[in-house]
Parts: sequence; C-alpha cells; structure tokens
Amino acid sequence: MLFERLELRLVPGEMLQVAGPNGSGKTSLLRLLAGLMQPTAGEIRLNGRPLAAQRAELARNLLWIGHAAGIKGLLTAEENLAWLCALHQPAEREAIWQALAAVGLRGFEDVPCHTLSAGQQRRVALARLYLPGPPLWVLDEPFTALDKAAVAQLENHLTAHCQQGGLVVLTTHHELTVKPAGYRELDLGQRPL
Repeated sequence: MLFERLELRLVPGEMLQVAGPNGSGKTSLLRLLAGLMQPTAGEIRLNGRPLAAQRAELARNLLWIGHAAGIKGLLTAEENLAWLCALHQPAEREAIWQALAAVGLRGFEDVPCHTLSAGQQRRVALARLYLPGPPLWVLDEPFTALDKAAVAQLENHLTAHCQQGGLVVLTTHHELTVKPAGYRELDLGQRPL
C-alpha cells in the first residue's frame, strides 16, 4: 500500500508539490492523476466527473513530462517538439524555435538529441512548457539535470503559469525558492497509513 485516505482538490492557479522519500508513491500519484494508472480503490475526478469517463477531456487539458526526458534521440530538438506538440496543438516552426531559445537552446534546433547532454535533453522536453498547450501540467522531477540558472528560470515559469490560471502538479526533491500564491505541499512520507 503506497497511500490511502488521500483526498485533495486542485483548482486553476494552484501548484501542488508532492513530496516524500523515494518509494513513497510520488510518481504513482502523478501517474494516477494523469490517467496513466487506475486506482485500486476510490476515484479521480476532473471537473467533478470521474476521470475514467472523460479520457479525451483529460488528453486536451494535460501536459505530462515524466522523470525521463521523453524525447527521441535520433530526432532533432525541433523535430521532437513538433512531434510532441502534434499530440495537443501543432506548433509553428517559429514558436518551436522561440521555445528552444527560452530554455537556452538557441542554435541547437537542428541538432540530433542523442548528441545533447542530459541537461540539454531535459531542456528540450521542458521547452513544451513555453508553447501553447494544456493548462494542467503534471511534472515528475522536472529539475533533474538542470543547472542553477535553468532551475531558477523554470521555477519562475511554473509560478507565472499558475498566476495566469494554469495548474501545476509536480514532484521534486529540489527545495523551491519561488512559489505561487496558490502553492501547497503534500508530503506522502508524513501521511499516516
């Protein structure tokens, strides 16, 4: 049993940081919220209705970035983003290039991702957050492999997304220094079972 008696409600403008030691169920909870796993008991609701009954609605409203970068090594940074954006809202080439510039990858648009460092690959994945897309961001360890400047930039961007009515649910072992007004933390390591 990872967790039980877990009840929470999230609204636009909020950021929920799911904390806890390794093995406490952080990624499992995110996978449940993203519809990638089904709960063994209870239910998850989206806009008051069971999630299982509205997969298409969830797909339109959710951007998932997992612990792994989730990009294809043989594709370029631009090709990866074009492919990933096609899942929600196709992006123009200029928008993709601007998103890559926003994460510090100007000049790497046509570089195959397998030649990039782990931090650069993470930045390619995170460039999706700078493109038009879904309002709900579910992010599993988004700060992995990022340098201090990239961490600060991502913290600010996540907060701005919440301030503009977006919703962020994330796991991280990183201590956030910038938090939106609607910040909450759920520590799975301190919940009684």
